[in-house]
Amino acid sequence: MSALTDAPVPALLVAPHYNAATDLLSRNLAAPERAAKLAIIDDRGAYTYGEVAARVDRAANAFRAAGIEPEQRIALALLDGIDFVTCFLGAIKAGIVPIPLNTLFQPLDFAYILADSRAKMLVVSSELEASLGEAARLAGWRGTVLTGGEFGSLAQALERADATAVAAPTFADDVCFWLYSSGSTGRPKGTVHVQTSLMHTAELFGRDVLGMRESDVVYSAAKLFFAYGLGNALSFPMAVGATAVLFSGRPTPQAVSTLLRDRAATIFCGVPTLYNSLLAYPEFPAAHELALRLCTSAGEALPEEIARAWTARTGVEVIDGIGSTEMLHIFLSNRPGDVRFGTTGTAVPGYRVRIVDEAGADVPRGELGELIVAGPTSAAHYWNNREKTRATFHGEWTRTGDKYYEREDGAFVHCGRVDDMLKVGGIWVSPMEVEGALLAHPAILEAAVIGVPDDGDLIKPKAFIVLRDGFSGDDALREELKTFIKARLAPYKYPRWFAFETELPKTATGKIQRHILRRRESDAREARA
Repeated sequence: MSALTDAPVPALLVAPHYNAATDLLSRNLAAPERAAKLAIIDDRGAYTYGEVAARVDRAANAFRAAGIEPEQRIALALLDGIDFVTCFLGAIKAGIVPIPLNTLFQPLDFAYILADSRAKMLVVSSELEASLGEAARLAGWRGTVLTGGEFGSLAQALERADATAVAAPTFADDVCFWLYSSGSTGRPKGTVHVQTSLMHTAELFGRDVLGMRESDVVYSAAKLFFAYGLGNALSFPMAVGATAVLFSGRPTPQAVSTLLRDRAATIFCGVPTLYNSLLAYPEFPAAHELALRLCTSAGEALPEEIARAWTARTGVEVIDGIGSTEMLHIFLSNRPGDVRFGTTGTAVPGYRVRIVDEAGADVPRGELGELIVAGPTSAAHYWNNREKTRATFHGEWTRTGDKYYEREDGAFVHCGRVDDMLKVGGIWVSPMEVEGALLAHPAILEAAVIGVPDDGDLIKPKAFIVLRDGFSGDDALREELKTFIKARLAPYKYPRWFAFETELPKTATGKIQRHILRRRESDAREARA
């Protein structure tokens, strides 16, 4: 033998291969009864695990035939449905990096991501073709385009491709997929996740906290292009052989009510504003019409009033938690049978959390600070953004940008984003605390609180209110609300002003966009000046 062949093989070359798509699918194909079980129900039909696996293999082969190579990126502008699942997992199986896009973005946002990611291919739902076409023009992007839908070019490419594909020889720490942040505080950031993260979240939260099982039917109002929705409706159900219900439309109270009843969903994953809207919807199904056994909430802290009202109406707990794009899914959560209203619960097994001050030192229990988290699903980095990467990822710890304190019983209480906190009379005030108190009033459907300078240029709380039907936003109600809040909170926390709105600005996940309200107030002050 030559010296070269006699040399020991480097450890890297003998490390076991791991492919996330293969893991999620193969566990559902070993037994014939599991392969024949429904995996996906969408607007167009229903698909067994065996059928999904074949579609995924066809997609992997189709992408390869189009000349997309391992580690190159493809952008997915796809509404929730079988095409999303097919292309997302098909790309991963081929060693290609899928980038799900927020389908509610505007052409300028899409253009930025197409240019920033350097994607080689775009797969787009027919409903989004015009918007993505404009984005491609703005970005000067010249990649390959496949259109989704039953008769689109994606369907044709899948039809031509072989139904059996060999998985790419990826490793556990290889890049698997990207998720772009919403860009609410600047340009969207490409958050890079590795192969093992999907299964880690499925096991640590989906299985060990939610207790998701094969018999479950899961509907997530949060879409698949969000980290929250991607776990809820793709990796969690597939990890245990459950069935996911996918809906391409907007999760209006009417649509969600119909889906929960007609699809007999056993697990529902929503956000606080949607739970509130469902409770206010006159035609929401009665408890006996629903098959629910558990609900989850994330995106913003779930107000205690909404959580209690939902459980009273449906007989089902809402497990409130917090996650992030950077951590992929929920890492701090309440537990079934141990819901501590008004808190985000405790750390999910496998994760560690700390509350620190501006210098990074731990704060005493009961004191306010920033939540940081460590766990196996932390993103590798932000693509092409070294400054933001260094500011967010500190060794094993990831900064969340969320203000918290820990109660004596060990539960964590969310007080808002760092940028949303108010300092009134030298004391920190959580807008979410004030909003939660306002929501206890029978006239209020939604509330958002920001800080506004008074005549002396001192910051005071201002509340933006959406009223329930039948109530009028007049001076009498303003005075009633002041008295109501003063009876529940410290005097310095009550809103000095109330603005009645028809709706509040929200992200696609239902988070209230307080920064838009702050900008609106700032613009109004400048106009008056």
